[in-house]
Amino acid sequence: MPEFTDAHGVRIVYDVYPASGAVRGVVQLLHGVGEHAGRYTALAEALVAAGFTVYADDHRGHGRTGMAQHAGDADRLGRLGVGGHRAAVAAVRQLTDIIHDAHPGLPLVLLGHSWGSFLAQILFDAQPRDYSAVVLSGSSLRWPGSLNSGDLNKPWRGPDATGVEWLATDPAVGQAFLDDPLTTVKTLPQLFGIRDTLRLLGRPRRNLGIDVPMLLMVGRDDTVGGPRAVHRLAEAYRSRSGLTDVTTLVYPDARHEIFNETIQQQVRADLLAWLDARFPVRA
Repeated sequence: MPEFTDAHGVRIVYDVYPASGAVRGVVQLLHGVGEHAGRYTALAEALVAAGFTVYADDHRGHGRTGMAQHAGDADRLGRLGVGGHRAAVAAVRQLTDIIHDAHPGLPLVLLGHSWGSFLAQILFDAQPRDYSAVVLSGSSLRWPGSLNSGDLNKPWRGPDATGVEWLATDPAVGQAFLDDPLTTVKTLPQLFGIRDTLRLLGRPRRNLGIDVPMLLMVGRDDTVGGPRAVHRLAEAYRSRSGLTDVTTLVYPDARHEIFNETIQQQVRADLLAWLDARFPVRA
């Protein structure tokens, strides 16, 4: 498996899924907190079949990167290590540079889910010209009053609750998460600490100076932010950043992990249709 070493000496493991046939673009896929890139295989395969090469890393402290970083101690999965959140952002940005070096001239789509969507917002703010489009799933405006800092499983609390009902309507998704040796159910503040958790806060940068398309996808019952927070995020990108092509899709009866939901085929189809309209197949 390919890997690179970040500025602090941490080896970052990533996957590359080469596009089928003619390549029309590249997608950099960013997973959420407490999980890893391997949970997005079905999404990556759909993008590959549509002509996109996909790069997906296991972020600092997570998945295969985290197991090597923490000497095989699964109890420490999710902990970012030396450099904290700023180092995690820098490592993901380093992968962006690797992608551009490997695929000069091809459009690069930044696709982030949950914490990955917050990383994507931070990256896009800092280097907007590096990306040809941005897709945010399970996201939120990163601001108090929009981003939920409480119990994400509160609506499903009960004597038989597993604690991960908030992920998806299908109980099998939550059980698979619990059974996965490369995931953790510890909360973001528990993993990152207060200081690095606060570094997630921010709003879209004013006057980006570039206009790229953005797609926001969210389940109606997503407790991370939900439709209201995502609509606020969309409006901030329009009014603050000057983006003119911002699309929001809300999925009824879906929770946080829309790419693992019972409607996942529809979600993937919507994403591909949105990409088709902006990055058509070359003749």
